[in-house]
Amino acid sequence: MAALLSVSDLRVRIGGSQILQGVSFDVPATGVTVLLGRNGVGKSTTLKAVLGLTPASAQITGTVRFDAAEVTGLPTYQLVRRGLGYVPEDRGIFAGLTVAENLRLAERSPAPDYDTAYGLFPELAHRGKQRAGTLSGGQQQMLAIARVLLNSNRLLLVDEPTKGLAPRLVTEVADVVTRVAESVPILLVEQNLALVRRVGRDAVVLAAGAVAYSGPIGPLLQDEDQTRSLLGVGHRHATSVQA
Repeated sequence: MAALLSVSDLRVRIGGSQILQGVSFDVPATGVTVLLGRNGVGKSTTLKAVLGLTPASAQITGTVRFDAAEVTGLPTYQLVRRGLGYVPEDRGIFAGLTVAENLRLAERSPAPDYDTAYGLFPELAHRGKQRAGTLSGGQQQMLAIARVLLNSNRLLLVDEPTKGLAPRLVTEVADVVTRVAESVPILLVEQNLALVRRVGRDAVVLAAGAVAYSGPIGPLLQDEDQTRSLLGVGHRHATSVQA
């Protein structure tokens, strides 16, 4: 299957630290590709480097191609216009604005897709006047995902959507990721291996700033020794999200 996103020999140095040391991988045009690895190996840095969101002082080399066109070094707003949607790890909502105002700020087209956003997160439709900063962590994550769903995207980059959420909400996020991936591919950074097993099809594992595994998720998670070596956890941690 042809790659929608191709990252080749991506190297990122920030300050005195070499974060990425030649990362290369492809993201196909369907399904969920999960970017895995222990804490601090450069997963979020990879997403930010693709999107042009690393600090201005960062030294970046390598090539990024999106939809067969080289986009290396393009500013973030041009990548967004080409169809790259982003849900950051810290959610990035405007706490002082209402839910409705957060959504309106995310609109990029004359006909934003509120039907999809509210269809997946009906609770948001009833909280339009509520300030986003007063939402629960799970509700804030719903809002962060809903914002990108208002627009037509070719690929979603989603960073740690279940971080800090209760198990019940992790299951809800898994449901949402599964449904969204039916219409738009996702590059997902996630630590919850049970969710990864449920929603993911392909995996890219980073270790020491480079790719240590690239391929189907199933064989990776079925190999106890490999999972423990690359991710620091065993098979039993990959079986708790409800189907």
